[in-house]
Amino acid sequence: MLNRSLRVLALIPLVAAACDRDPLANDDGFEPREPITIPVIGHGMITGRWSAEVAARGDWAYTTTWSRRVAPGNAIMVWNVAADTPILADSVIVDGAATLGDVQISDDGSLLVVATEYTGGSIVIFDRTTPDRLVQLSRFTSEATMRGVHTVKLGHVNGRHYAFLSIDPSPAQLVIVDITDPENPTEVLVRVMGQPYVHDVFVRDGLLFTALWDAGMDVLDIGGATAGGSVQNPVRLGNVVTVNGNVHNLWWYHDAAGGKRYVFLGEEGPGSVTGGSSSGDVHVVDVSDMAAPREVAFYHVPGAGAHNFHVDEEAGILYAAFYNGGVRAIDVTGDLSQCSADARAADGRCNLELAGREAGFALTDGNPAVSIWGVARVGRYLYASDMLSGIYKLDVQPLRQ
Repeated sequence: MLNRSLRVLALIPLVAAACDRDPLANDDGFEPREPITIPVIGHGMITGRWSAEVAARGDWAYTTTWSRRVAPGNAIMVWNVAADTPILADSVIVDGAATLGDVQISDDGSLLVVATEYTGGSIVIFDRTTPDRLVQLSRFTSEATMRGVHTVKLGHVNGRHYAFLSIDPSPAQLVIVDITDPENPTEVLVRVMGQPYVHDVFVRDGLLFTALWDAGMDVLDIGGATAGGSVQNPVRLGNVVTVNGNVHNLWWYHDAAGGKRYVFLGEEGPGSVTGGSSSGDVHVVDVSDMAAPREVAFYHVPGAGAHNFHVDEEAGILYAAFYNGGVRAIDVTGDLSQCSADARAADGRCNLELAGREAGFALTDGNPAVSIWGVARVGRYLYASDMLSGIYKLDVQPLRQ
């Protein structure tokens, strides 16, 4: 971590003959921040199962469960988060699942979709008209999904609603399912990809970004570019292999000013996620030229590793789950490829922590120990799923002002 005294100096106005800018300021004028401790205002606790992913909307949050602890990871936990302390309102057992992965809420809030592993892998689609009483509409499984669905992401393309499924190897496959009629989902694509995994995707504006582990990130046209691609026949636009590989998850950032320059990639390195160790950085890729993406920056936490994240695009803040490293908030406004010499790594990438872009942190002191899997923001609140103990509610309004 950057020496705290240097951060203090970064906030003291310095007078110089030629320039009154802070000498640690980035070349584009970004002024380094002093990170704040993000207030934790509530904790909903469960300890019988390992908690996994989190999704939230309005006064309700949902966490999945993973593997086996005292009980198997086959439950969706339904949390009332209207008050400071999340209250467990219900739990839904998914029959035939050994573990659950992603949980996603559709953009209109009507559906909740969860991925199941291992043998007999599937996605289960629920109606959430009554948010605390999920009603199963359908369960999709096919020969292609049988080994297990590790992640699922939802997206609209040309007026239709799709689920994008990352299938456990071997071989690793992407499966796309049309869920426009959620009671009758239909498989529209099966494609082998990834080395050795296709781990996750991000869908926006008719483009598909795929996390291919050591094969990096592919950018695919599925109806949003001029390459002639479609959901049924994606066309590759470009690829980048990031430093250290292990590309786990992605977010194509549309900033408040309309910029669409960066994709953030999570790297999941070696660790023991329930035992207090993890590794891996957040990587920043410039996709100004989709045919030739290039890595320009990274964010590193010593002794901890990135997992899933959420970007508050209006405020320009990326919130990342860092397992035993808690929750980290990164200022991603402006030009992330520009930084002072002090913050530039030997390979030319900007180190965002040294550039003063760490905006805040929470649950980092080890008391209690945490293993933060995922984060989801609703307005001023951020919900963090802790594998060890359930769900935390954080107030991130100070970072949004």
